[in-house]
Amino acid sequence: MQGVFAFGLFVAMAAILMLGYPVAFTLAGVSLWFALIGWLTGWFDPAFLQAFPSRVYGLMTNVTLMAVPLFVFMGVVLEKTRLANALLENLAAVLGDKRGGLGFAVLLVGALLAAATGIVGATVVSLGLLALPVMLRNGYDPALASGTVAAAGTLGQIIPPSIVLVLLGDVLSNAYQQAQLSQGIFSPKTVSVGDLFTGAIVPGLLLVAFYALYWLWVVWRHPHKAPPLKQTRRVSLAEVLRSLLPPLILIALVLGSILAGWATPTEAAAVGSAGAVMLAAVSRRLSWRLAREIGAETVLITAMIFMVLIGAALFSLVFKGFGGDELVREFLHQLPGGKYAALGLVMLVMFMLGFILDFIEITYVVLPIVGPVLLAMGFDPVWLGVLMALNLQTSFLTPPFGFALFYLRGVTTIESRHIYRGVVPFIALQLLLMAILVWQPALVR
Repeated sequence: MQGVFAFGLFVAMAAILMLGYPVAFTLAGVSLWFALIGWLTGWFDPAFLQAFPSRVYGLMTNVTLMAVPLFVFMGVVLEKTRLANALLENLAAVLGDKRGGLGFAVLLVGALLAAATGIVGATVVSLGLLALPVMLRNGYDPALASGTVAAAGTLGQIIPPSIVLVLLGDVLSNAYQQAQLSQGIFSPKTVSVGDLFTGAIVPGLLLVAFYALYWLWVVWRHPHKAPPLKQTRRVSLAEVLRSLLPPLILIALVLGSILAGWATPTEAAAVGSAGAVMLAAVSRRLSWRLAREIGAETVLITAMIFMVLIGAALFSLVFKGFGGDELVREFLHQLPGGKYAALGLVMLVMFMLGFILDFIEITYVVLPIVGPVLLAMGFDPVWLGVLMALNLQTSFLTPPFGFALFYLRGVTTIESRHIYRGVVPFIALQLLLMAILVWQPALVR
């Protein structure tokens, strides 16, 4: 009977989310109702809920999670001060007189913004507002243009310093320790966010290379879909460098300090935030009004993220109280095909959940349940984290519910069918990269 409650909890949560209710309150509310019904029927021990205050306190004092508001702040500063706009305009001016040049500029700017901020929504909206109208006015194929903007905007999911990797690193660290303790290892090794950042660099660069190769193929086979710009302004090398240096400086400050071992991800995020403010001030784009907007949006996004984490903590406690984690463990171990069949099923479930849940909910609802099981089967935690980040990025692009598609649809008049058709090749490239990482796990280092 407990298994019925556990399954019902998950199904009820998904059904209510599809009705449009806020995620954080849905996770907490549905969990409390099931806990109450389970307690009244004798199938749930309310003692499980006594751990909830300590879970919330742990979230608030988690040093790793302190990087989240700092990375959010850094991304909002770059978005509000329009430092990315000048970069895209100058690169478009340099490359736009060549076939497909604007598309390559969009991919390059998407990669640089991903490496400088790690925020997906802001990048998709920025590129959709800046590049997409120019591409359409100059005769670019609507499907190709919208697919490129959506794919470039989601690179922040996998290229460090990704907020996805920060949250995955926090959950995987706990899951890895649980997996080792279950195997009788009482001095467990740890996995850090820095490890995930390092492991994601090569896959992230490979994904950008795949996108660029696809663009080369389009320009070669279908040149009419990506014509040169009708009008381009002349820009000097100094203008290009002035727009290119800010994101490169931030990348050096944040990623460089982490990879060199000089700073933890949280410390690097603080340095990056200070660097973003200084760059905005030097470029004379910062004002008191804009500073208030930046502060308000940072608080709003951070509060939303942590409310979801609190709701997910309550959900996981109730799910565990109904024995759901044990049921999942037994089910995955009994699957024919061994550990790779279990991995494939988990990836499929995460991909499908990406239609209705954001990466935050998937990370904190699903991963604490399946992570210890998969890691106990012998999978490397860094490799698993990078693979899951790629999977979540794929779900961001998949029609009809991909979040990146919603972001893009909100800022353009392109029909949905063009957007859906345009993202298909990029989804195929991401799936190809996931298959390559399964075949050659050494690429994640």
